[in-house]
Parts: sequence; C-alpha cells; structure tokens
Amino acid sequence: MLLSVRLTPRASSDRVDGIELSPDGWRIEARVRAVPEKGFANEALIRLLAEALGVPKSTLSLASGSKGREKRVRFAGDEASLGHALRAHSCFRPAGIA
Repeated sequence: MLLSVRLTPRASSDRVDGIELSPDGWRIEARVRAVPEKGFANEALIRLLAEALGVPKSTLSLASGSKGREKRVRFAGDEASLGHALRAHSCFRPAGIA
C-alpha cells in the first residue's frame, strides 16, 4: 500500500496535521523538526508515521520523493489494520469535510 505524504521540514514540532482518504488513496500532511539534509527529514517522517499509526518502523519505507516535499511511503503489512489506524487517528478528516 502506498501513502501520499506532504512533508514540511524544519517545523516547530513533529506532528501529523491531516489524514484524508480520496479516490486516489490516502493523503497525509506531516511536519518534522528535522532539516531536509542527508535524509534526516525522511528518517524523521518514517519515525513519526510509525509512532502515530502504531506500526513498526520496519513496515514503512520511502518509495519516492526523497528530495521533495511530496513523498510516497510504502507500507508492507496488513492493509486492513493500517486503514483502521488511519481512520482512528485524531487528524482523520472524512471526505467532503474541510
């Protein structure tokens, strides 16, 4: 399963700002304190997502977007449990709600 992520590095805190399910799949907005150098922000993103969704870090990997803000994160695990975790997160916004 692939997750689309918009990442903002150099933020004041590490946090997930929004999770949406669209016809194209899951879309996550996240911020990390790490700088976008030497892969630090990408590593921080993987740690943040693993913690926020309650999945092992080893099940998440960067599929594309290593040098940009728009990223694709690959999840290698039980898709049903990930979908449940995404919907249960406090930042989940059902489709059509701004």
